[in-house]
Amino acid sequence: MSKIINLRTIRKQKDRDRKRSDGDASAARHGEAPALRAAREAEAARAMRALEGHRTDGDD
Repeated sequence: MSKIINLRTIRKQKDRDRKRSDGDASAARHGEAPALRAAREAEAARAMRALEGHRTDGDD
């Protein structure tokens, strides 16, 4: 016989896990040194510029 599961409990646990992972990411982001944060943001901006540089217009 199958085990009965409560879908509400599963949904709540999934929400808790998601919030915990979001909180961990936020704590890591806000806990880093300003120089590391600036370097991470600069790298993200550089990657975005490189991606935009390779974009095609579609007017071909």
